[in-house]
Amino acid sequence: MFIKNKKNNVEVIGCELAQVVGDLLNKEGKSISVAESCTGGLMADTITNVPGASDYFNSAVVTYSNQSKQKLLGVREDTLRVHGAVSMETAIAMAQGVYRNSGSDIGISITGIAGPGGGCSEKPIGTVFIGICTAEGVHAFSYCFIQNRIQFKRIVVATALDIVRQYLLVGFDQCVCKEK
Repeated sequence: MFIKNKKNNVEVIGCELAQVVGDLLNKEGKSISVAESCTGGLMADTITNVPGASDYFNSAVVTYSNQSKQKLLGVREDTLRVHGAVSMETAIAMAQGVYRNSGSDIGISITGIAGPGGGCSEKPIGTVFIGICTAEGVHAFSYCFIQNRIQFKRIVVATALDIVRQYLLVGFDQCVCKEK
């Protein structure tokens, strides 16, 4: 794929990662479902842009509000109250919820602060938590990508896809993702 300029690099990388992840899911006979907040469905869109995604992609839910996180994914009210919607604990609960509700082999979640508002000293704009739940357990990863809103979403989706790629290739024990 030809990259015209630096601004489009992340989008191209995300598309290529979606193809790689799709090929790995097919090879392993595994399925995936997604629970998104700050990316607003971009991960599901990126995955389904790959022809044949219906072979491994089960479902996606965009849970932007706390109420939808509770109702659709089973995130506990006290988790949201104590830790906040943008937290490691919420990302874990979201990943577990989409894994449980979808029947997929992999449940992945994304919750973060895309900006330009909403950040604070403890969780600045660009903070994101990505959770992944499988039969082997649940893990969550923390990052901070200080970008404009659109680039932030693209980088987060590429990062989440790379987490899935690493899990499928080497498992959690050897994954080089930055886990907190």
